[in-house]
Amino acid sequence: MDCWKGAICSSWIYPTLIICVNGFFSTMRPSESFLTPYLTGPDKNLTVEQVTNQIFPVWTYSYLALLVPVFLITDYVRYKPILLLQGISFIVTWLLLLFAHGLVAMQVMEFFYGMVTATEVAYYAYIYSVVSTDHYQRVTSYCRSITLVAATLAAVLGQLLVSLADVSYFHLNAITLASVSLAFACSFLLPMPQKSMFFHRKDVSETLPQPGEVVAGLSSNTSLSCQEDNDCAAADTGPTPAQQAQQPEPQHHVLRVLVQLGKDLRDCYSSRKLLYWSLWWALATAGFNQVVNYIQVLWDFRAPSHSSAVYNGAVEAVATFLGSATSMAVGYVKVNWDLSGELALGIFSAMDAGSLFLMYFIDNIWACYAGYLAFKACYMLLITIATFQIAVNLSMERYALMFGLNNFIALVIQTILTVVAVDSKGLGLDIVTQFLIYGSYFSVIAGIFLIRSIFMLVSRKCNRKTVRFWKEPQNLTEHESKEQTVTGCVTQL
Repeated sequence: MDCWKGAICSSWIYPTLIICVNGFFSTMRPSESFLTPYLTGPDKNLTVEQVTNQIFPVWTYSYLALLVPVFLITDYVRYKPILLLQGISFIVTWLLLLFAHGLVAMQVMEFFYGMVTATEVAYYAYIYSVVSTDHYQRVTSYCRSITLVAATLAAVLGQLLVSLADVSYFHLNAITLASVSLAFACSFLLPMPQKSMFFHRKDVSETLPQPGEVVAGLSSNTSLSCQEDNDCAAADTGPTPAQQAQQPEPQHHVLRVLVQLGKDLRDCYSSRKLLYWSLWWALATAGFNQVVNYIQVLWDFRAPSHSSAVYNGAVEAVATFLGSATSMAVGYVKVNWDLSGELALGIFSAMDAGSLFLMYFIDNIWACYAGYLAFKACYMLLITIATFQIAVNLSMERYALMFGLNNFIALVIQTILTVVAVDSKGLGLDIVTQFLIYGSYFSVIAGIFLIRSIFMLVSRKCNRKTVRFWKEPQNLTEHESKEQTVTGCVTQL
């Protein structure tokens, strides 16, 4: 029996299977596409203004407050406890959605959902701590694919149940509660990792994964990873006395790790290329999260759910599919991203801005649906390119740092947008005017990168002309000198 347990535990198949099952059930949330109609309907009886200006902003604030401490604690406690915390947060969130009532209760619900999103870092980071580098590409594709499949199935299932079976939003949330509870149960079956990326890493003398391996293992803007695998059969054995004697004191070790993190971040952002890609990542992700967070409110305003058919699930399913397709297409497009990357950022950001303006100026709900599909597809295309461009130049650890800091900066920007435009203590703008702000925001992003890319192209062209100008006279002088030498020799003869 012990041999069987050891064989399963040391294999990459077992933890990959369990984490994929966990990812499937935690993403299988058919009620999520209908959150706004549920909150503003007879079940909760909240107004659109309360949902927009007082409830949804709590998610942004709690996510911002929890992201950095959770990121560090996740690595320190080696992932599995955070996956369990995420499962508990999921269950509390949907229990509140089902049985709690009132504005304050829904604000508490949003706080726990902020905990859910802050702990998502553990999902991808876990699997790289229990499998070897040889399997990074395969397990990444499995983990990423299963969440995309689950998100698509959840949206389709929710739409079919609402449109064809006339299932209430309350029962959709009950199905979601059952699904996330299964995900929580799966978390207990995961083996406990013996290493992590920063606080429990192997000796620095060991070989880090090469940049090519990093790119192969990064199919999304949310994946983190670690170094090579230890046999998880050693989970029951602690460090030897010799190893304990060599280990530094916890306080000094933590301080040394934090200092090293600061140095790594400084080195990462000293590259101008990485700095500009990270700038776009932070700016665009802030706007994207804001749009996704409030798009259902706009749809409900254009076509009120109490008097119109709701197709939120179908639209989300198509949007997820298009996002996956555009992300996959990047791997088959042969483009010099060093030369054309920032131009692509400018052009597709302009398309995002156009999609948001379409949703603002046209009252038709189908125009809003179409604008959202185009918006999400363009963003997923660009974030895949940005992920690749950043990851190809970094080790796994440094990519994880930039990933975390870029998303933290994005969350800070999103919080500023929320405080100024959405929160009732700020301007408290109506949902339509908010999308005018978001369209203008993406227009500014597009303008920044279009101007910079044009400047770079013109500058490169001028440099080429300058080089040719200086080379041609030099060649002409050498030619004339050779002619004079030959003429002198002929005269002497």
